[in-house]
Amino acid sequence: MVVETEKIAIPKTLAEFMIWDQPEDGFKYEWNDGELIRFNGMNRKQVYIYDVLNRLFVKKGCLEIGTLVSEYDIMLTGIQMRRADVAYLSIEQIAQTKLGIDVIPEFVIEILSESDNVNKVEEKVAEYFKAGVKVVWKIYFEQKVVYVYTSRKSVKICTENDICSASPVLEDFEISVQELLG
Repeated sequence: MVVETEKIAIPKTLAEFMIWDQPEDGFKYEWNDGELIRFNGMNRKQVYIYDVLNRLFVKKGCLEIGTLVSEYDIMLTGIQMRRADVAYLSIEQIAQTKLGIDVIPEFVIEILSESDNVNKVEEKVAEYFKAGVKVVWKIYFEQKVVYVYTSRKSVKICTENDICSASPVLEDFEISVQELLG
């Protein structure tokens, strides 16, 4: 018995990627200057962290000024579409997305898993700041550490009871590593 497999056409340009019918293979995809990047979607630990952040967002009254979005597609440049694990969008930015305008979140979070390449994630951090992001958190669940960037050169390494802050984007959005990661 011969079983035929369907061949999936891989996009060769950003325009092709944007209309590409992504395979249902359990992976997520990004586009970076001609490179198709495949990665896993959020795992259980990442979903847990996203839930903690969402609850904090509501508790702090931040829903009045914006929203947290998981796995948000960010058009960084004309040749880069990256997907942040979590991104904050202001009410104004949400209105712009309704009009079809690509917006750059001012605050993004990358929740690293064991399958993430640390060097590739660091490249994303550089790309985020170059595009106009103002605060980036890199969360390492297993190590119980959060890197809080306010620029490529200004990084606070948070552990245990250290406070992670989204200031200056969200002044009151802060949490200890212990509260965030348990």
